[in-house]
Amino acid sequence: MKVILKISEMQKYSAAMKKQGKTIALVPTMGCLHEGHLKLVDKAAACAEIVVVSIFVNPTQFGPKEDLSRYPRPVEKDLALCRKRGADAVFLPSADEMYDKDSSTWIEETMLSRGLCGKSRPGHFRGVTTIVAKLFNAALPDIAVFGKKDYQQAQVIRRMVRDLNFPVKIVLHETVRENDGLALSSRNTYLSQEERKNALSIRRSLKSAKSAILKGGKNVGLIRKSIISGISSAGGKIDYVEIVDAGNLEPAGKLSGNILIAIAAFFGRTRLIDNIEINRN
Repeated sequence: MKVILKISEMQKYSAAMKKQGKTIALVPTMGCLHEGHLKLVDKAAACAEIVVVSIFVNPTQFGPKEDLSRYPRPVEKDLALCRKRGADAVFLPSADEMYDKDSSTWIEETMLSRGLCGKSRPGHFRGVTTIVAKLFNAALPDIAVFGKKDYQQAQVIRRMVRDLNFPVKIVLHETVRENDGLALSSRNTYLSQEERKNALSIRRSLKSAKSAILKGGKNVGLIRKSIISGISSAGGKIDYVEIVDAGNLEPAGKLSGNILIAIAAFFGRTRLIDNIEINRN
């Protein structure tokens, strides 16, 4: 497995692989890898001949009061996991490599990114789209693999790829969960034992809401209220609970068609997100 630190070297490696007729799948990550990331690596290996994992804690997607400084960076462990899972290369650039000191160019999607995490974390998706575009230009992938836990992020990136004509196919993987249902996240390591137990209320509330909708529930406000109650009673502090159209991420006026229920909530200082898709035609 090659470990590549420079953009120019990454581009050279990818160009050489493509010259051999090989397809490349990229798995963009911020490191602190867990089984959720590794499932994306498996998916990438099933889609392409060469798997590149990028590890970069992107400063431009963190807000001023967010956890950039305490975001875990177990680089050697991450590299060992990538090697064991069969990645062909890991792109491991520094912040100075990815952003010149006078960098002043941004990519911004302005429709799908307006609500949900975009509303509660202003500037977040501008940082995401910019870094993903830069990673695409560095790794030159044919395919990029993302997880559905970050559903809004995946849709924003899909739109960016479509609108800017990137020759990259976006492949999504279902949310990977612990046995008890908690969505895998690097931020789970911040949770105390009690906070982690209480955080299971997110998944319980989502499943309960889906069941109510599929049984005929029609009142968006009541469904949303029940989710908020379920999480708040377990000690969670709600950032948002939204029921939206799964395609355009606009608020759902009625509970029909393809629906997404998306949640962000704090347990202690840790912000967790999760979602559930419901097809009610």
